[in-house]
Amino acid sequence: FNVIQVIGVKLTGKLSGWSSPKDVILKVAGILTVKGGTGAIIEYHGPGVDSISCTGMATICNMGAEIGATTSVFPYNTRMKKYLGKTGRADIAALADEFQQYLVPDAGCQYDQVIEINLSELKPHINGPFTPDLAHPVSDVGAVAEKEGWPVDIRVGLIGSCTNSSYEDMGRSAAVAKQALAHGLKCKSKFTITPGSEQIRATIERDGYAQILRDVGGLILANACGPCIGQWDRKDIKKGEKNTIVTSYNRNFTGRNDANPETHAFVTSPEIVTALSIAGTLKFNPETDFLTGADGKKFKLEAPDADELPRLDFDPGQDTYQYPPKDGSGQHVDVSPTSQRLQLLEPFDKWDGKDLEDMLILIKVKGKCTTDHISAAGPWLKFRGHLDNISNNLLIGAINIENGKANSVRNALTQEFGPVPDTARYYKKMGVKWAVIGDENYGEGSSREHAALEPRHLGGRVIITKSFARIHETNLKKQGLLPLTFADPADYNKIHPVDKLSIVGLADFAPGKPLKCIIKHPNGSQETIMLNHTFNESQIEWFQAGSALNRMKELQQKSS
Repeated sequence: FNVIQVIGVKLTGKLSGWSSPKDVILKVAGILTVKGGTGAIIEYHGPGVDSISCTGMATICNMGAEIGATTSVFPYNTRMKKYLGKTGRADIAALADEFQQYLVPDAGCQYDQVIEINLSELKPHINGPFTPDLAHPVSDVGAVAEKEGWPVDIRVGLIGSCTNSSYEDMGRSAAVAKQALAHGLKCKSKFTITPGSEQIRATIERDGYAQILRDVGGLILANACGPCIGQWDRKDIKKGEKNTIVTSYNRNFTGRNDANPETHAFVTSPEIVTALSIAGTLKFNPETDFLTGADGKKFKLEAPDADELPRLDFDPGQDTYQYPPKDGSGQHVDVSPTSQRLQLLEPFDKWDGKDLEDMLILIKVKGKCTTDHISAAGPWLKFRGHLDNISNNLLIGAINIENGKANSVRNALTQEFGPVPDTARYYKKMGVKWAVIGDENYGEGSSREHAALEPRHLGGRVIITKSFARIHETNLKKQGLLPLTFADPADYNKIHPVDKLSIVGLADFAPGKPLKCIIKHPNGSQETIMLNHTFNESQIEWFQAGSALNRMKELQQKSS
């Protein structure tokens, strides 16, 4: 039975200069790695907390998913109170003030692990490529890139998205851009800005930040996930072309931003992205290096400074929300049966009350398998409203341990190798249930619902791994799948792609009680292993009903 651990990150000193809240989480990711926070709550505390803005704390917590954390928390303080007041929630701040003693660490509390970071000594960081936990000080990354053969010329710098698009972030980036403009410089790299909300877009337009960023060569994109999730119609390179981009996003897995596996993506703070985009190279360190102005004179960028909140109130921008009718009971949604973009969802089948016997193994995954590997983004996102079409990307990025290839698995019924989605569809057509075997931290990355919907839609029943990223594990439960972990991680090696699996004891499925798995090898021999799970009673009801939505409907019908 999984016990939640609490990892304490003690912050001392004070953020200043080029160091930013993003550097805190980049440093922590370098220490803990993408799986070091799995099953843990990360609790930031210590005197250094008060030097971080409320939106800076949000950046740090946002990226907690990159280390597998269940959640990340900061103690309530005046920076949060100030933000709540500025965003029209002074009543919530007043209530938090009243109960402040419960919103800070308990006196004398003990952590399962403690990481200490002196913010006064923390240097700007940049992490990557291909994983958000490969940490480098900005001062070192150019030399490391040359040594490793990573392209040092930066093709595109991208700031914004949900992780780093606060008013303060945009202000600090604009402060860097303003200095370059004063010396007649513009960005050498392409430069894009994604406001995190309509409120931020409207406010930075009003206060002049957006125009400064345009003047330095930036392109303001829509308030959306955008290139962070792969919504980027990139034209400056061809697929397969080796290149480097720097972003202020949270994730940089292979192909995530532009569907090009040769794009080396690095994550850092918005102000560092802006500085590097002006210089055009990873070899530039804004703390020590000089730029040459249009007049031929050398100058150094000063550390940016900006207001954490606007002096005037936030501008809410355009209200584009369309209210639903007060009474929706007579509403009917018509979707064309020939639409390639939209498809009405059908309820998943209920559990039949029997054990899951003789399941085939769709794929035994080797190594890292993020939600991008399970359900790729980019061009596939146009099918988000059509489950059957988007399911054609199921696990196409995962590496098959049997042949070391992506999107190539053995069909156990025909013995032919083919794409993963096609094989899953064949099993479903033949009425055969299947399972996936995964490695460590399976499903890390974004909380992509389709990464759970697709395996269920194509006939999957069980995902067995060494460990899960928490959000993906919960998403699998919601769709009626069984996410299970090896009681002994070494049992991963006992299962081969040609085996059949049975999960027995489901009639007595209960919280904290492991399930038994019988492995049937082609030679007729069998092995039995134990599998753990984190289901609570309500989640077991999801499984039995076929999905969380099915269970909600059952409860609705009972109450009416």
